[in-house]
Parts: sequence; C-alpha cells; structure tokens
Amino acid sequence: MSDAYAPLADVLDRLGELTGRPGRLPEALDVSDLSHRTGIPVGVVVDLLGGGRVPEAGLAERVRQRLDFIRETRRRPDGKRYSLDELARIAGTSRQWLSEWRKSGMPSLEHADRLRRFFGLPAGFFTADEQEALCEALQPVVQSLETDADPLLRLRECGLVRLAARAPQMNARQLATLADLAEMIITAEHTANPPATSAPA
Repeated sequence: MSDAYAPLADVLDRLGELTGRPGRLPEALDVSDLSHRTGIPVGVVVDLLGGGRVPEAGLAERVRQRLDFIRETRRRPDGKRYSLDELARIAGTSRQWLSEWRKSGMPSLEHADRLRRFFGLPAGFFTADEQEALCEALQPVVQSLETDADPLLRLRECGLVRLAARAPQMNARQLATLADLAEMIITAEHTANPPATSAPA
C-alpha cells in the first residue's frame, strides 16, 4: 500500500528547495493562513510542515472538527460568531439537523457543500485527511515561489516563450496581437490564482 504522506513529502521537499529552509518551513510559510484555509489546527500544520505525522482521525471526527473550526474562525460582518441557527440557514437545513450532524459527524453532501461554498472553502474541506488538505493548500504556494524563482516558467508552460521566439518573422500587427494575448493570459491567470501568502523572511 502506498504511503498517504508521500505527495505531501514531495511538496515539502520542493518548498524546502524554493525557500532555502528545508526542515524549517513553519518559519518560511504563513502557518495561520494555511490553518485558516484548511481547517487544520495550527499545531497540526506545524507538525506536518516539519515532516511529522498526525494521529489518524475517523471521518466523523474530522467532519465535526472542521464544522467547529468554521464556527471558531469565521465571523459575521459585524465580527460576531455565527450561531447554529445561522449556519443551519446557510446550509439550507434546520438547527436540529445541524446539531445531529455535530453529534454524528455525517452530514448530507448537499448541505455540507452549501456551507463550504458560502465560506469559500476548498472542495473536500470537511472530509480530506490533514495531509491531503495541506498538500492541496500548498500547491499555489509552490506555484507562486516557482514563478518568483523563474519568472518565465509560466510563460514557457503556456507556450508564449515559443511564440515570442517567432517574433522576428512577425509583422507589427501580429506582434500587437501576441502582446494582447500575453496580457490577457497574465490577467486571467492573476485573477484565477492570486499570489499565495507566505510569512516574512
């Protein structure tokens, strides 16, 4: 059976290379932000970033923990905590059902997804293992650091560097079209993937 931590270990190795802090990633990354986005407690994020393993939690326990995490970390516009009644309305159900969910840890997929989308949480927020959730949250961090290390990387991936190499054979109109295309791709990419946050060096 394959090691469930292997994908995360690969990402951590790459982050160690990119940050120059292998084995010291909690110092290099914004641990609080990673916790906020994944629903994983800060201490567990630190352990996983350090290459550690965490006790395996059952699915029901994980779902309950993530629901409680939302209540503790997400606030209404006025800064107050969401009540169970409010969370139930967001999920499209009743307080009684939400209370049952907290006891059993087994929500309906539809209600859990409504809650997840309302708070802008990633797919699998309620059910992903800690290492899986963290691995997913670290992907944009890796992409951002790789782009910083090699600004032309994303352009090569899009094929724009190859197109630019043909510039000597292009007329002024073709060059203007290519420049417009490049600007459009960069703007769309920036909108879809805003820069990931990292802790100050």
